[in-house]
Amino acid sequence: MPPVAPELISPRSPRVAAARRLAKRNFRGKERLFLAEGPQAVREAAGFEDTLVELFATVEAAERYADIIGEARAVGAWVHLASEQVIADISTTVTPQGLVGICRFLDTPFEEILAARPRLVAVLAHVRDPGNAGTVLRCADAAGAEAVVLTDASVDLYNPKAVRASVGSLFHLPVAVGVPVEQAVAGLKDAGVRILAADGAGDDDLDDELDKGTMGGPTAWVFGNEAWGLPEETRALADAVVRVPIHGKAESLNLATAAAVCLYASARAQRASGGCRSVTES
Repeated sequence: MPPVAPELISPRSPRVAAARRLAKRNFRGKERLFLAEGPQAVREAAGFEDTLVELFATVEAAERYADIIGEARAVGAWVHLASEQVIADISTTVTPQGLVGICRFLDTPFEEILAARPRLVAVLAHVRDPGNAGTVLRCADAAGAEAVVLTDASVDLYNPKAVRASVGSLFHLPVAVGVPVEQAVAGLKDAGVRILAADGAGDDDLDDELDKGTMGGPTAWVFGNEAWGLPEETRALADAVVRVPIHGKAESLNLATAAAVCLYASARAQRASGGCRSVTES
C-alpha cells in the first residue's frame, strides 16, 4: 500500500504541474488520464477497479474524508497531502472541496456494449456542452440505462465540467466515445435496438408512443445539439423522430430535461407488463 506522500508545498512541483495539464483535452488524450474533483467523484473512482491513480488532498479534507483516503490507498493510489494553494492550482472549480483525483480513462469499446445486448442506451450526437453531456449521463444512469455512447462530433467525456456534472455516474455504466453516429445507429439496430431520435420538431409524440405500447422493447435515444437539435441526416437514421409534448406555454425543454423525460418514459414502458425488462427479469 503506497504511503501518504509529504505535503506538497509548492505549486511548481512536477506532479502538480502534470495534474494541472489534465485540464486540457490534448494532454488528457495523450496521457489517457483525467481529473475527478470532490469527495463524491473521488469515492466513486476509488471503488472502480484500477482507475484512481493519484489523489491530492488538503490536510483538512484528508481528516474529514479519512474513509476516502483509506479507500484510495487500498486500491494503490498515491495520496499527496497538499496545501490549499496546490489544490486551487489543480482544481477547475471556483470553490475546490479539497480533493482532486487523477484517474485513468475508462471508456468502453463500442463492440463490448453491443455484445452485452443493451436494452436502454443514450446516444449523444453533436452534444457540445460538457455540463449537458455529464447531466445526460447522470440521467441515463438514474433511469437504468446500460450504456451511453458519445459520437465523434460530441464533447470530450473527460472534460472536467462533464465529469462534475455526471456526479459519479461516469463510473457506473459503460460509455463509448468517438463513435460515428452512422456506426452507432447501425450497430445498435443490428443488436435489435429500436432507434428513437429526440427532437422538438419530431413527427411522433412521446405520449402517443407510450399509448401505442411501442416503447417496451430495447431502445436507444439519440439526443442532439443544445441549440439546433439533430441534423436531418441523423434524424433520417432513426426508426422514429419523437418530440416531448409541451402542454404548457414553455417554448421548449433544455437537452438534459428532455433526455430525462425520454429515458424515464422508456424505463417505465420496459418495466410494464410485456416490456423487455419485465419479461427477462421476471
